[in-house]
Amino acid sequence: MDLDAELARARDLDVSELADAIESIGFECTRCGACCKGYEGDDGPEPHTATVFPDEVRALQEAGGDDSEGESGTPMEWRDVARPMPYGLVEGDDGPEGETFEWALQTTACGDCRFYEEDDSGRGACQVHEDRPLICETYPFSVALGGTSQPMGEAVDEEGVVRAHECEGLGRDISRADAEELARALKERAIRELREARGVTDAYEPVETGPGEVVVHDSEGAKRPDGTRVQ
Repeated sequence: MDLDAELARARDLDVSELADAIESIGFECTRCGACCKGYEGDDGPEPHTATVFPDEVRALQEAGGDDSEGESGTPMEWRDVARPMPYGLVEGDDGPEGETFEWALQTTACGDCRFYEEDDSGRGACQVHEDRPLICETYPFSVALGGTSQPMGEAVDEEGVVRAHECEGLGRDISRADAEELARALKERAIRELREARGVTDAYEPVETGPGEVVVHDSEGAKRPDGTRVQ
C-alpha cells in the first residue's frame, strides 16, 4: 500500500461532499453507549477496543486529571488511559506478551471504556467528551481509504467514500452544521491515521520480547505498556 498516495487522497477529501454523505445517511447520537462498551463476541465477551494515538493519550492524561470543576490536577498515568492494542499479542504463562502496533483506550473490568459512565437512568456519557479521540468523535462513520482504521461494528451503509457502521442513531435527521462539523473531524481523522501509519512504518524496528513482556510500536518508536520508551 502506498501510504503517501492515500495521505494525498485524504488531504483532497472535500468536506462539503463528506457532509452531503453524512446528511444522506443521517445520524443522531442517542447516548445508548453501545460504541463505548464491551460486547458479546463469537468466543465470549470482548472488551471495547478503540484506537488512540500518542498525542491523544497525552491529552486524555491531562483531561482525566481535571477535577469536577475543571481545575487541572495530577495527570493520569499512561496505562490508566491506554493499553496495548491486543492484536498480535499471545497469552503466555506470565500474561500477554509479544509486539503489537498502536494503543487502545483503557477499559474497565467489565470491558467498557474507562471514560464511559451511565446515570441512574442508564443514559451514557463520556467523562472526557471535549478531549475524546477522533475515532470516538466521528463514530459511527469512517472513510474508505487504505491505511485508515475501521471502528467496531460492520459497515451497514455507505455513500461515496463515507461508510456508516452499526449504530442505532443512523437514519436520523442531522443538521447541516452538525454534518459539516462531523465531516471536518472525519477528514482530520483520516489524515492523522495515515500520518501515524507512515510514522509507525518509518520508526519500526523489531524488538525481542521475553516472557510476559509487551512492546508497543507507534509513530514515536517502541514503548513499554506504561508509555516509556524501549531503550
